[in-house]
Amino acid sequence: MNQDRIYSMPLNRVGDFEFDDSVADVFPDMIRRSVPGYASMLSMIAQCAELYAVPGTNVYDLGCSLGAGTLLIRQHAKPGCRICAVDNSESMVTRLAQRLKQSGDTGDRVDLQQADMRTVKVTNASLVVLNLTLQFLPPEQRDEFIGGIAVGTLDGGALVLSEKICFDDPAQQELMTKLHHDFKRAHGYSDLEIAQKRTAIENRLLPETLDAHVSRLKTAGFRTVSPWFQCFNFASILAVK
Repeated sequence: MNQDRIYSMPLNRVGDFEFDDSVADVFPDMIRRSVPGYASMLSMIAQCAELYAVPGTNVYDLGCSLGAGTLLIRQHAKPGCRICAVDNSESMVTRLAQRLKQSGDTGDRVDLQQADMRTVKVTNASLVVLNLTLQFLPPEQRDEFIGGIAVGTLDGGALVLSEKICFDDPAQQELMTKLHHDFKRAHGYSDLEIAQKRTAIENRLLPETLDAHVSRLKTAGFRTVSPWFQCFNFASILAVK
C-alpha cells in the first residue's frame, strides 16, 4: 500500500482536491487514515449485499473509486445480480478495471463505467451504495439525485449512504472537528498535511447535517431510514424503500 504524502510538503498554492493519478495511487492509505470507521462502513456494504441484493436485479456502487465496495458486493451478493460500478475519475476506473481483470472478472458480473453518477439512471435496483460520494455533489442537486435513486429502487430495496456530516451547534462542530484531526494525527498525518488537505477539499466536499440527510431520504420515499453508525463527523444511514 503506497503511503499518502501528497500534502506533506508546503505548497505555494493549494488547489482544489481532485481524484487524479496521485490520489488514486495512495487512496487506500488516504481513506484508511482519514475516515474513522471506514472498515465498519465496508462491512455494512457486505452485509447489505447479502440481505438485499436479489437475483435478476441491479446493484449500484455510485462513486466506486477503486472498488472496495464493488468487490465486497461481488463477493457477498447472490449470483444473478448485475453490479453497476460508476466513477467519473479515469484514474480510479482504470485501476479498478485492472483489479477486476486480475481477479478473473470478465464483465459478466460487474459493469464498470466511467461516468458522472448523475447521468446514470438507476432502475430495477435492489441495493444502491453511496459511500462518501453524495458530499461531492452541489447541495442544490442532491434532492433530485436521491429522488431518482428512490424511484429506481424496488420496494424492499435499500440504499446505504455514508457521508461526512456537519453540526448546527458550533461547539459540537468544533469538538467533532478537533477529534477528527486528532484521529488523523494518531494515524501519522502532520498539522501541515491536515491543514493543506482541508484547504484543498473545503470547496469540493460540502457536508450536511445528519438530520438533513434523514429528511431527504424520507421525502424521497424511503420507508425506513436508520442512521446506524457515527464516529466523530462521519455517519452512515441504511434506508429501505
